[in-house]
Amino acid sequence: MLKISERIDGIALSEIVAISEGAARMRAQGHDVLALSTGEPDFPTPAHVCAAAFEAMKAGQTRYPPTAGTTELRQAVADGAGVKAGNVIVSTGAKQVLANVFLATLNPGDEVIVPAPYWTSYSDIISMSGGKTVLLRCGAETGFKMTPEQLEAAITPRTRWLLLNSPSNPSGAVYSADELAALAAVLVRFPQVWIASDEIYDLICYSPFVSFAQACPALADRTLTINGVSKAHAMTGWRIGWGIGPAELIKAMIAVQGQITSGACSIAQAAAVAALTGDQSHIASRAAEFRARRDTVVSALNEIPGITCAAPDGAFYVFPSCHGVLGQKTPDGRLLESDADFCAYVLAFTGLAIVPGRAFGLPGHFRLSYAYALRDLQDGCLRLNRAVAALNVC
Repeated sequence: MLKISERIDGIALSEIVAISEGAARMRAQGHDVLALSTGEPDFPTPAHVCAAAFEAMKAGQTRYPPTAGTTELRQAVADGAGVKAGNVIVSTGAKQVLANVFLATLNPGDEVIVPAPYWTSYSDIISMSGGKTVLLRCGAETGFKMTPEQLEAAITPRTRWLLLNSPSNPSGAVYSADELAALAAVLVRFPQVWIASDEIYDLICYSPFVSFAQACPALADRTLTINGVSKAHAMTGWRIGWGIGPAELIKAMIAVQGQITSGACSIAQAAAVAALTGDQSHIASRAAEFRARRDTVVSALNEIPGITCAAPDGAFYVFPSCHGVLGQKTPDGRLLESDADFCAYVLAFTGLAIVPGRAFGLPGHFRLSYAYALRDLQDGCLRLNRAVAALNVC
């Protein structure tokens, strides 16, 4: 009988992926299913990026790359951040950067503070690394952002990291420079706490974006910035992310990566260099399109009785509240007691796949991605409206 290790006890495929793959299976079976559950831009990878990959293949760049990343890509990332190449590690996606850092630095029982709502993989990666996730509820009343008071109250002698995500998945919340400085004023008094700042959506932002490292230079010697090309450059399948931090931390992360995957795909790294150093005109135009989609979706959702939705400042998700429809009954008499009940009902009744807030540590909400064509978003909002209209108030 197979014995599963304790480190992955309770860890399974994320609810986001499970819902998206389940919707794909239903569609393959002939059902009318619309999935607005995945955070993947519908835009193509820019042509000049694809061309760079092709040229790299023709030039024979198909050998094992350096574990830490190619010299060209590490330098391109370093130049953009104003650091040295030795402060950069390139990984197979930003998710691997997170796994590297926590495997390299956490001992059993060490704590990582994570504001909720949070991207669902955070807690599982921390658990697999032997750490303990300390969730801080950050609701709509604070704009889904953590306050300095919450942060200070959560720090213990076992706290090793604060994991921030701005712009946020799933809420789209963006911390201002002043808000980051206020958090830094707390952290400066606790030198054992390092900061991991996930900024993968930094170029998809509708308000001024400031990196944690830029806003809080006094903490640069214990800050890791996580980013990549997946979102802004529509390169999810290329699997290239990076971490920027102190050289000793990067060295430890390289040691971990060397025993798991070694270097990221050499051809994908060549493409990423082109994404960072080539034509950038697609960034602004696509961000403008995302903003227009956001406005359409937010307006439509707020017209649905019982659904309330704030306009996010970044990324390409909305995180509406469904508290107003809980306690109602479906047409077949089932009581909606939770956000998961609501999302399951919407899928069964209309074929719309969305993700319950419980997957992100904040029940009573749901996530809808607007990284889809406008016609699909309009269709999705109509389906959601139809589902809510069919409910019966108890």
